[in-house]
Amino acid sequence: MPVVRMLRQVMGPGAQRPACGCWAPGPPARFLGISPRQILADASFHFASFSETDHPRVLITGGLGQLGVGLANLLRKRFGKDNVILSDIRKPPDHVFHSGPFIYSDILDYKNLREIVVNNRVTWLFHYSALLSAVGEANVPLARAVNITGLHNILDTAAEHNVRLFVPSTIGAFGPTSPRNPTPDVCIQRPRTIYGVSKVHAELMGEYYHYRYGLDFRCLRYPGIISANSQPGGGTTDYAVQIFHDAVKHGKFECNLEASTRLPMMYIDDCLRATLEVMEAPAESLSMRTYNINAMSFTPEELAQEVLKHVPEFQITYNVDAVRQAIADSWPMNFDDGNARKDWGWKHDFDLPELVTTMLNFQVPTPEWPRPTEGL
Repeated sequence: MPVVRMLRQVMGPGAQRPACGCWAPGPPARFLGISPRQILADASFHFASFSETDHPRVLITGGLGQLGVGLANLLRKRFGKDNVILSDIRKPPDHVFHSGPFIYSDILDYKNLREIVVNNRVTWLFHYSALLSAVGEANVPLARAVNITGLHNILDTAAEHNVRLFVPSTIGAFGPTSPRNPTPDVCIQRPRTIYGVSKVHAELMGEYYHYRYGLDFRCLRYPGIISANSQPGGGTTDYAVQIFHDAVKHGKFECNLEASTRLPMMYIDDCLRATLEVMEAPAESLSMRTYNINAMSFTPEELAQEVLKHVPEFQITYNVDAVRQAIADSWPMNFDDGNARKDWGWKHDFDLPELVTTMLNFQVPTPEWPRPTEGL
């Protein structure tokens, strides 16, 4: 079945292309060239550090999702507009297109990906292309292609061209046999979703490429990310975004998770800042390559009670989605991020009261916005 038709069946008639930063009408082509697939056993790479005046050249894949545009804005303020390239397979909104460099990039086209990195002298790569948890469960073959095959292309390209690589992971990388409260950086994982399996695969492959080829791989396990600037797009934690839209527009919200479901969460500003901080951290300060990060942990009922303080007429009801609930029940309730705080000074700014106040003070965007490509 063609990929477009498969995705339409998963996401509905409004979906024209997969929100994943890739395009694959068939199995991805393989191209000859020097890559870790062909590197000798004793080969290694060496990475030059950046001086304060030598800014990195950045590429963001899956850039039209929940995190890509915000990350591009943050990095452009720090490194200059022309040094940060957003990429995706979809046409960007006008304000995104005119805000800085944007190119078409298909992560399943290995040759094109290499050309982009070489032609733009890319030195940092943020790989955000992925299918989310609930969407991935509805279309496992597509999620496998995007989340695993696409990752392999990214890893090989980054290693071949000495690129510092960031790949986000997720609370979904843990499973029902993992310790849940709190969940440490290193423990049994065993997720039961293709999204989670692909993220564990990304963590391990990134670490392998680091030790085997010298790839400067860095990874953060994100909790649920909450942002006012994107619409929910298939993630299990999306209720914590939708609740604010519905509270402002309708004064009520129907939650698809049980009232007592506790999950770790983070406001997007903290998430983006953590991402930049770990990428800028000196390599010698990193005791590991994959870190948990956390800010707060709450249930739908606790979130609703905080919303009620600002919207007294707000009402919440529950219509539990069995698939999403099963996913949430297998995930951490709270993250132990002590290593991130110790190694590179991670510290969050937003707790639950600040989160709710900030989200409700935002004017909820009304134009249709592309679905997120990275989240939970």
